[in-house]
Amino acid sequence: MALLINSKCINCDMCEPECPNEAIYMGAKIYEIDPDKCTECVGHYDKPTCVSVCPIDCVKPDPERRETLDELAEKFLRLTQS
Repeated sequence: MALLINSKCINCDMCEPECPNEAIYMGAKIYEIDPDKCTECVGHYDKPTCVSVCPIDCVKPDPERRETLDELAEKFLRLTQS
């Protein structure tokens, strides 16, 4: 599933440069994650880098975007082939 950044975000700027898919961007008030670009770092790393670098643990699974590992891998391939 894609990840999301919840309202606890303090805009520390740690997550955005770590995203290999450039899925993280500054939203109206806090950073946000484009679910169409988020692969939870599948194809790049063993675990999501945004989760690893977040100092306040505000990056969580998006309950609205449940995806299997295979679906995330397919999304990675689509993103890297275009």
